[in-house]
Amino acid sequence: MLEAIHFVRKAIITALTNNVSIDSANVPIYGRVPNNASFPYIRVYSVSNNEIDQNQTQYNMETITRIECIARYVSDDGGEYDVNSMVSQCLNLLRTRSSGYINLTSDGFTVYTSENAGITYIEDDLSDHTYYRGIIELSNRITQN
Repeated sequence: MLEAIHFVRKAIITALTNNVSIDSANVPIYGRVPNNASFPYIRVYSVSNNEIDQNQTQYNMETITRIECIARYVSDDGGEYDVNSMVSQCLNLLRTRSSGYINLTSDGFTVYTSENAGITYIEDDLSDHTYYRGIIELSNRITQN
């Protein structure tokens, strides 16, 4: 059995890159956020890779990946709408029907279900800035070819 979640994360980053925008500017997509990153941005990271549906012929797994949309504003200057917009754009690109699932064929895997496992919105009102986050939890069920 091989581990698939890094291929999932890479495919998500590729699908989102240059396809999510705020005020006509592309939002940067990161696996690891650099120190000099500017806001808003999206971070994609792995949560879990679990074997499921055990049988004698195939390895099946469920991967959980988080897509975290983050905006920062001075106090009460806005931001929640931008996060809602980024989340909506991400879902439109990633949460599709079977014909639009991420393609992992060249990596030796096939995605057979993709599900929005929930979205959490968080607002952190700190002394210098207010941070808005929308965290998408995306579940993909995958079989190893």
